[in-house]
Amino acid sequence: MNLEGQMPMNALQAADRGKTLMIVEDEVLVAIALRDELEAASYHVLDLTDRHEQAVAVARESTPDLALVNIQLRGRDDGIELAKHLKALSIPVLLISGQVSRARSAQTVAIGSMPKPYSAVEMVEAVTYLLARIDGDKSPPRPSGLEVFEAALGDHALS
Repeated sequence: MNLEGQMPMNALQAADRGKTLMIVEDEVLVAIALRDELEAASYHVLDLTDRHEQAVAVARESTPDLALVNIQLRGRDDGIELAKHLKALSIPVLLISGQVSRARSAQTVAIGSMPKPYSAVEMVEAVTYLLARIDGDKSPPRPSGLEVFEAALGDHALS
C-alpha cells in the first residue's frame, strides 16, 4: 500500500547508496515523515505498509536491507510477529515503538529498538549506524536513544 502514491524524489541518489528500507508503521504522518527524511539521506524507501501480510509480501518481492517496524500495527497485527517472519527471510528489523519493554522482549528477532518519540534525523542516524554495523563497520558511534541487540545484530553482520 502506498500511503501517498509518489515515487522517491531522489531515486538516483538512493540507487547510488544501494540500501533499501521498508517502513511498517500504522501512523500515516509518522511513516511519511520518516520516509521523506530517509529519502533525503539517499536511502530508497519501499511503499509504506501498515499490515503484517502486506509487509511480508513486499519483503519477499523486494528484499530490503533493513525494515523499520512499529510494534502496534493496523488492526490486530503485531510488529513482533512480523519481525519473526522478516528474520526468517533474513531481513534485519529495527523496532520503532514506544513499547520499550515489548521491544526488549524481542531481542531474538530484531537487531535493535528506537523508542518513540524520536526525530526523523535521529532515525536516519540509527539506520546509518545499523547498516554500517551489518556491513561489518564498527567505527560509527552509536546514536543516543538507539538500543542495539548485539546477539541479533551478529546474525546479520557480514564480517
